[in-house]
Amino acid sequence: MIVPTKGRPRYLRAALESLAAQDIGRDAYELLVVDDGPSRDTRAVVEEVAARTGMRIGYVEREGVPGLNSARNTGIAAADAAFLALVDDDVEAPRGWLRELVAGRRRHPGYQCFGGPIRLRLEGSRLRMCGREAPPITTLDGGLRDREIDLVWGANMAFDRSALELAGSFDAGVPYGFDEDMWERRLRAAGGRIMYVARAGLVHRRDASDARLGALAREAYRRGRNLRAYSEHAQRAPGLGGELRVLAGCVYHVFRYRCGNGLLLSAHSAGRVRQALSGRSFP
Repeated sequence: MIVPTKGRPRYLRAALESLAAQDIGRDAYELLVVDDGPSRDTRAVVEEVAARTGMRIGYVEREGVPGLNSARNTGIAAADAAFLALVDDDVEAPRGWLRELVAGRRRHPGYQCFGGPIRLRLEGSRLRMCGREAPPITTLDGGLRDREIDLVWGANMAFDRSALELAGSFDAGVPYGFDEDMWERRLRAAGGRIMYVARAGLVHRRDASDARLGALAREAYRRGRNLRAYSEHAQRAPGLGGELRVLAGCVYHVFRYRCGNGLLLSAHSAGRVRQALSGRSFP
């Protein structure tokens, strides 16, 4: 199990504690933390959780250019397992999460890549959401049954090494965030298949300090810039006029539905517009 991280020891601690508590037996899996911004604090968290839980948790520093995909590639190269799982450092995994992923792989032998639901939890937040749109934070809901799917997110993704033979390594040259999309496109183009495992869900969390409106809006703006940069990199970016129309719709949403999520959507869209105006490939 590979956990890329960068400067978030508080989140990493909670993620590792949940991953160390999986109910399939500690000898059945190993944890590997890949530090994309090497720091003593991150290493200390790894050592602390390993000592307290008795779980084998390795620590390696990212090789290559900075970025999530370089961290993923470093972890893949350092791991020995034939079945690899990727999770983000801000998740919380139920005790049966890994067991369900492994069971999904067993049920669907014709597939090379697997992923499950990602549910959002804003801890202590009272932000009103009308429910018409999902907030601009990574989530995934593919339904209540296993099914083939085009895309799963790297916050909850597992794959056989045969997938790497088909799709190659993750591309370290794409903007930070949304990086797995291009890898999964290559996998499908080479004949690989992706399975959504409905019972292998986990939680994408924001703790109370990061679940306030200001923090969420800043994060939404940053993600909007990253997504626009990625779209430009993939040559799928809409024109500036289209981005402005979306921004206007998001602002309308705030007042029409008195929806706090509309503020986050507006911040996300504003980030996209700002990136489009910057003329740069990366934020």
